[in-house]
Order: sequence, then C-alpha cells, then structure tokens
Amino acid sequence: MSHSAQPTASLYIDGRPVEGQGAALAVHYPYTGEVIATLHEASEAQVAAACAAAAKAQPAWAALRPVERGRVLLRAAALIRERGEELARLETLDTGKPIQETRVADWPSGADALEYFGGLAATITGQTIPLGGDFVYTIREPLGVCAGIGAWNYPSQIACWKAAPALVMGNAMVFKPSEETPLGALKLAEILAEAGLPAGVFNVVQGRGAVGAALVTDPRVAKVSLTGSVSTGQKVYAAAAEGMRHVTMELGGKSPLIVFDDASLEDAIGAAMLANFYSSGQICSNGTRVFVQDAILPRFLERLSERLAAVKIGDPLEDDTQHGPIVSAAQVDKIRAAIAQGKAEGARLVCGGPGEGAFVPPTVFADAGDDMFIAREEIFGPVMTVLRFATEDEVVARANATPYGLAAGVFTRDLARGHRVAAALEAGTTWINAYNLTPVEAPFGGVKLSGVGRENSAAAIEHYSQLKSVYVGMGAVDAPY
Repeated sequence: MSHSAQPTASLYIDGRPVEGQGAALAVHYPYTGEVIATLHEASEAQVAAACAAAAKAQPAWAALRPVERGRVLLRAAALIRERGEELARLETLDTGKPIQETRVADWPSGADALEYFGGLAATITGQTIPLGGDFVYTIREPLGVCAGIGAWNYPSQIACWKAAPALVMGNAMVFKPSEETPLGALKLAEILAEAGLPAGVFNVVQGRGAVGAALVTDPRVAKVSLTGSVSTGQKVYAAAAEGMRHVTMELGGKSPLIVFDDASLEDAIGAAMLANFYSSGQICSNGTRVFVQDAILPRFLERLSERLAAVKIGDPLEDDTQHGPIVSAAQVDKIRAAIAQGKAEGARLVCGGPGEGAFVPPTVFADAGDDMFIAREEIFGPVMTVLRFATEDEVVARANATPYGLAAGVFTRDLARGHRVAAALEAGTTWINAYNLTPVEAPFGGVKLSGVGRENSAAAIEHYSQLKSVYVGMGAVDAPY
C-alpha cells in the first residue's frame, strides 16, 4: 500500500504554494522507512521573500477589529475538527506516532489553541492609569513579523500553538517546521487560508539549520519562537539577541516524577508510563527520572513490568497499536547508545532494551544513581530511569539538582505535601497526581536551561505583543525656564 503524502509544493509564501529552490528534503514514514514525499528547502531568497510577504501583509491584518481576526481562527479550528481523520493519518505518516494518539493529541490540541485564542481576541485590552488630572493609557500592540521554528515530535500542534497567539494579536508569521516532519505546517497554511486568513499573514518555509538561521536573522523579524533542544535554543537565542528580537524558547528537560509511598500505586504507574512512553517517549516534558519512595519500590517495579508487558507495539496506522516507531534512524541510534551506556554504568535493566529496526520498546532502568548518564541527560526516547528515595527533603533536593526545569510531577494522597513539593520543585510546569496534561487554558514553559517565555493561556499574549504607554497632559506645561 502506498503512503504517498506529497504536498502541492514545499513552501507556502504570500498565500500560495511555492516550490523550494534549495536542496531536496526526503520525508520518510518512520514505520517502513519509505519516502512518502520529496520536498525542497527554501533558498535564502525565498526565506527573505516569505519575511517580506509577512511584513507587507501584517499592517492590514493588525488594523482589523480583533474579533474579526478571532473569527478566522475559530473557522480554522472548526475545519481541523471536520478533517480530524485525514489530518491524524497525515500526522502518523509524518511522525510515526500511533493513530490512536494523533486522533486525540496532535491536531485536536492545535484546534484547541486556535479556538482558545480566537475566543480571547476581543478581550485583549489596555488600561488607564489616573495621575490626578493627567492620565496614561496603554495599548497592547503586535510585534510585527514573528518567526516560528518547530520540532518533530508534535509538528502540527506546535505550529498551531505558535500561530494562534501570534495571529490573534495582529502579527504575521513565517514558520519553519522541523525538516523531519514538514507536512503538517503546510496543511495548517491551507486551512488558515480557507478560513479567511489574508495572503502573507502565515507563511511556511522548509529546510535544515541554515534556513532557520536565515529566518532568525532576517531584519524584518521582530520575534522568534522556537521549540527544540537546549543546544539549538542556545544558538537561536544568541542569534535573536543580536537584533534585540523577542524570544520564546520551549526547550528540553530531564523532568522528575516523584512517587510517595502513600500514592495510588496504579495511578502513579499509569502516569509514569504516560510520562515516559507516550509518543514513544519523544516528548520534551517527559518525567524520565521517576523517584519512588523505598517502601513501595519493589511493588512499583513489579506492577510496572506487568502493565508494560501488555503494551501493543506495531503498525502505527492500526487502531490498537499503542507504541510506534522512533521518528528517524539517527534518533534510534541516540536512544540505543543511551541504553548501552545505562547498562555499562551499572543500572539494572528491568524491561525493554535496544529493540530492532525502527522500534525501541518501553525500557525501564532501576538501581540507578543520580550521576549516571541516563539520569542526567535527555534521551528523547522510551527510556525510564527509576531512582530510590527515602525522605521528602532529600528527593526535592535531588529532583532540583539539574540544569533543566521544564516540568515535574508529584504523586501523593497528602494534600499539603503535594502542594508543598510542587512549590519547591524548580520547574515551569508541574502536576500533582497527573502528568503531561497541557490544556491550552494553562501556561506551558520552562525555567533554567529549559527555556524562557510561556506558550498557551492568556500569558502567551504577552510574548506576542508589546505595551505602548501614552501620557495625556490635561493642563498647562509647567517649565522651569
């Protein structure tokens, strides 16, 4: 069966599909390795053309009533929901994620973002500040052209998460998806156009790092929003700083999930599985350091192994597949190297292992130390490291002993302890008795090396706008000369 997913053209610039003039970009279906589409990178001139189109279209888009901008986003959300099955299939072909996931987690989350910000549009206002007779009022203005750079794990969700707040504030956007997963952003551009978005307001360019660098340093770009690795984030942040560009950085982590001995064991194990194996473990906020209190550790590992034995691994287009392939051969190699290092450093392999072909099964290490590679570095694959702890103070200190701070979770039936530990954890996004739930209504983002800025919720508006203060003098000017 052919899985062709060839788009009309590789790029989307100024309201129409355009073929890229740069190097070829093969898109592989991770399950079979077959080439399902061949795209071409944007040339430097095409990146500049996309930025120019965005700069030209932005003022008229910003001049519309906010509610009119919101309506476009609401229509786009409705179109995404109508085409759910077709879009889920495309996402599975692009990423290799099981279709049971892409039906509920990828485009649906993108539609939620468009709907949320579409509804928020008309409520975004400034304030007046009384000063006796004189007063100041503030206007929340768009930044202009925003550059979005996506990752390969949730390509379409990320495109929507970035586009929705940017567009609703009256900005234009040039979006570069990951070269691994270039297809979803092109669909989003088509859907937004169909929903009534004017030409030039949302553009898509394709390519590897050099295309991203050309986009980030374009003089028309006022803001850069990146989802990616910490090392990529550091480079892009530095490049953006040269032009005083605003940034949002959603980077990786090595997040802790702490399970106290009074927790609901089944719930904690279910969350630990979601926090490590959903999307084959390719999620930036994953809780890959699972700290389990002494008394329940043996039972935790035993029950975890039993539940993992039932996980169905296989063809991601089959309805009952729960665990799909890894996105690329390069990523498989990195994950296998980490598993080999875990064994070499003396951690005990409880279940899983390197796997075969494009698949790495759910893998659990126990008897690990905090200084081991598997407990320090982001693997971005289905590898869970279980660490033993005795006391609350000890586990909080160990959980925080990392340069990262994207997410954290705590499982306990003690209400006070749950809130106390969540407050003490150095992370931008935390969960109590849950994990990896990221509703658009709540801010999402990291601290420390895991990033700056926030996506989603009303907080995201601040990162796609700037405040202007207008001082209004109501009396005579009092000059000393």
